[in-house]
Amino acid sequence: MRQFFSHRSVRLTGEGTRFVLFTLAVGVAAINTGNNLFYLLLAMMLSLIVISGILSEQCLRRLEFRRRVPDYLIAKQPATAELSVVNRKPWLPSFSLRIADVVDGAVIERGVHIPHLGPRSSVHLSYPLVVTRRGLHRVEGLKVMTPFPFGLFLKSAFVPLETTVIVCPEIKPVPEHLVRELVAEGHELAIPRRGQGVDLYNLRLYQPGDDSRAIHWMTTARTSKLIVRETEAEDQRRITLALSTVAPQRQHESFEQAVILAASLAVFFHDRGFALQALIGDREIPPASGEHQLYSILHALALCGMVEPAVAEPVRDTFNQVLAISELTDCSIAILPWPDQGIIHACRHVTRWVDMTEYQDMGHEARSGIPA
Repeated sequence: MRQFFSHRSVRLTGEGTRFVLFTLAVGVAAINTGNNLFYLLLAMMLSLIVISGILSEQCLRRLEFRRRVPDYLIAKQPATAELSVVNRKPWLPSFSLRIADVVDGAVIERGVHIPHLGPRSSVHLSYPLVVTRRGLHRVEGLKVMTPFPFGLFLKSAFVPLETTVIVCPEIKPVPEHLVRELVAEGHELAIPRRGQGVDLYNLRLYQPGDDSRAIHWMTTARTSKLIVRETEAEDQRRITLALSTVAPQRQHESFEQAVILAASLAVFFHDRGFALQALIGDREIPPASGEHQLYSILHALALCGMVEPAVAEPVRDTFNQVLAISELTDCSIAILPWPDQGIIHACRHVTRWVDMTEYQDMGHEARSGIPA
């Protein structure tokens, strides 16, 4: 019984408050006057309260819930969560169900409403899910509420349905001055073989399955035959993103902006076909390409935390080792949430570095350049 009532709560609606007050008034009048009609009216009103509690409880009983959320979320970007509700009662339906998420003890409305759920039936719903902070987002369970049958009381039940999802940092447009030169580099690295690139390799007749965007229309018009162009493959460019996690607690805002910038750069270069290598604090992610590599970097950025300068030797050592042995042909960007001298010394090998203490928003210019 203690466990049952710990998951149930009842509160009065506006109409319910007025009804209870009116019931008390009728009870007082019945006692004062001894009029049988007042007693009859009081009994009817009390019975409505009891019936309301019984029927609302039946609506909330024997319901099963399943929630499905994406493996990764991006902070401040809407995603879609799916919810499945099954009514296991053999005869009785459920009415007017409202469902909300419970996060850190707070009830968050998602706009999920089920007017009617018949016996032995199920319904599948989807609702938008927006999380504003990176890291592990833990949903403790569901809050199921119903005002059925008379709208006098709002009975709710807590359903422990824990879900944990990783929220990646917010993605913003990257400052153009940071990537203009780096993107331009590498287009001249053409390999004399067929592949993805920009330089012309060969012209040939169109074959079924060829991309229509590769049709060379000038030659097609001249020869009256569908001609497609093949390009020379480019040597895949590689970018190294190094994020220092060394910062005092007072630089929390700069650190979060640095994480956002690192995530935005990772998405930017991934979309342009770069192979990505990342150094996040003392964690190194070897170079690779593809969606799996991108989400490995975003996963590490989602869970990274600040390290106080007094205990940051492992981070400084890793920066020195990894950045020192990087190939000279690689492009690299180092992002510093706080100008730690040990990290700045390690960044002498990088192509470009950014000091995040110079600004607090990615829309402003950061102090950046090549270390002396």
